[in-house]
This record gives sequence, C-alpha cells and structure tokens, in this order.
Amino acid sequence: MTKPLCSTGLRWLWLAALVIIMDLGSKFLIMGNFQLGESMPLIPYLNLFYAQNHGAAFSFLADKGGWQRWFFAVIALVIVIALIVLMYRSNAKQKINNIAYAMIIGGALGNLFDRMVHGYVIDFIDFYVNDWHYPTFNLADSFICIGAVLVVIEGFIAKPTSAAKSKG
Repeated sequence: MTKPLCSTGLRWLWLAALVIIMDLGSKFLIMGNFQLGESMPLIPYLNLFYAQNHGAAFSFLADKGGWQRWFFAVIALVIVIALIVLMYRSNAKQKINNIAYAMIIGGALGNLFDRMVHGYVIDFIDFYVNDWHYPTFNLADSFICIGAVLVVIEGFIAKPTSAAKSKG
C-alpha cells in the first residue's frame, strides 16, 4: 500500500526549490554585475567576490583536467536521489531532518546546475579576517552546510523509545 506523498518528507521539497531559486538568482546577479575576480566590500569581514570553482569544496581537484566535473555531478545526483528516498520513507512531521535534506538537495542541485551549464561553480561570498580569507563560497554551499549541521543536531535529540510511548 502506498502512502500519500503529502504525509511523507517529500512534502518539504518546496524548500529545495526555494533554495535553488535563491542560489541561482544570486549567481545570476553576480555574473551580470561583476567581472571575474572583481571584489566589492559589503560589511567588515565580508566581500562579494566573483570566482569560478572548477573543483569541489575549497577548489579540491580544480586543476585535474575536467574529469572532476562529471565525477562531482554523479556524486551530487547520487546524494540527491538518496535524500529523496529518505524523505519519502520519513514522516512529514519529522521536520528537522526533512528541512535539512531539502536544504542539501537544493544546494546540491544549484551547484550541479552550474557545473553542467558553465563547467564550474560560481562562488561569490568572501569571508575574511585581516589578511586571512576563507575559501570563497556561495548560497548553495551555505545551505548544504546548514543542512548537514541540522542532520547532526537531529542525531543528538533524544527520541522517545517504544517503551516510553507505550507508558504515555
């Protein structure tokens, strides 16, 4: 017997769509208003800086000749499919995990879009302290990290055991 989709975690996929829209919209604005390598201070410790990342996180494997584009695309698709399956198997009331999965899915698809359309991921958030700069990143990366933190936090939240459920 199949369950209605609105009762599953897939109910939260609207959040993944919102993440994709925010991510791609911000990248579109950066590409349309900045030259590659151009920087603009926003507030202390934060610049907008247009960069192209041909690798993965922190430009990992960026200089390896192009095969990494397809490798990271496959990894993103596998992760998205796995998370969609987890969301389908979960209850819509499991908010933290489903929100986390949706954020990760949206971020992964936003970066996958860049990788497939441009051949690289557009990064533009430059956090720094004095002369030290954190690797440039984007909104998709931020949502992926927030989603991962939420998954970890959810792992620490005590869930009622079946014995406790039967007593109450």
